Amino acid sequence: MEEAVAGAVALLRTATDRDWEGVRAGRLEWSCRYTAEHVAGDLIAYAGQLAGRATEAYVPFEITLDEGTGNEGVLQVIETTGALLAATVRTTPREVRAFHPYPFRSADREGFAAMGVTEVLVHTHDIAEGLGLAYEPPAELCADVLARIFPHVQPGTDPWRTLLWATGRGELPGRAPLTEWRWSNNLVLPAGRLTLQGLTPASAADLAAGGDGGFAWTDSGPFQGTREGAGLLWKAYEAGVHRPEWGVFVLVRNEDGRAVGAMGFHGPPDEEGRAEIGYDLAEDARGEGYATEALRALSAWPPARRDGTTLLAKIDRDNVRSQGVVTRAGYRLVAEDEKLLVYELRG
Repeated sequence: MEEAVAGAVALLRTATDRDWEGVRAGRLEWSCRYTAEHVAGDLIAYAGQLAGRATEAYVPFEITLDEGTGNEGVLQVIETTGALLAATVRTTPREVRAFHPYPFRSADREGFAAMGVTEVLVHTHDIAEGLGLAYEPPAELCADVLARIFPHVQPGTDPWRTLLWATGRGELPGRAPLTEWRWSNNLVLPAGRLTLQGLTPASAADLAAGGDGGFAWTDSGPFQGTREGAGLLWKAYEAGVHRPEWGVFVLVRNEDGRAVGAMGFHGPPDEEGRAEIGYDLAEDARGEGYATEALRALSAWPPARRDGTTLLAKIDRDNVRSQGVVTRAGYRLVAEDEKLLVYELRG
């Protein structure tokens, strides 16, 4: 956040003597001045959502600049609201989620940070375009935002141009221009003693590389299967075929916020409406019923229960414990060979 705001303000400060009110901000209908005020309003609103732990709607307030505030004053407000959001993100526990409408009606601290950075980057582009200034933020910052709240967008080789395209502000070879767009915060599903937290491509990349993915794990986690699943998610993201609602979910224990395993789909349903599901638990979390609770919750959420959707689970013949998990979750045995048992649950 600090990097995005600092870069934006440094550029726009070179043009504070210009008329921002009478100049349109790029492709927007807004003036450059209104767009800058909009950035400040979004940053403080996101900080307010997290700090106020709002869960049902936006906190009912807005920011108003003093009469007579010049362009330099607007930039000071952007610096201040950016600092407030950054401080709020740093001090908010990772399990806290607050209301945001798109697409699953909540976001965590990483989501609000990524949304704030996106607002700064793309609207600085709009203002700079209107004022005739050259602007290009760091590629690493753009790539990080894409991997956190644009999981449905194939990243490409130029993160800044990809982010502009993903927000309806540019063209990319081989991709149709966008007239409508939305970012996508991760999905979280309640599951008894757990929450199933959707894994973003950014977290998946870290897990696959040996990190913790931003989660606090039990002493024996994450298990190798979780890292392999995260690697497959990242490959799907790079290929442009990742769909977050059919991705991987980390199982987080409500009582202490510890991650105990992962569960998810191998991808969206195929042409016959079949989607394979897989899971694993950290060794010190096994035998507690967590996998059964998580599988029941994931199997029951609306897309998985649509008519014509069949969920499959392929279990090693010698994995008796996992066979019990799928059976208790309502799956039935439909096929087997000398190595695997295949269970299914119809929508």
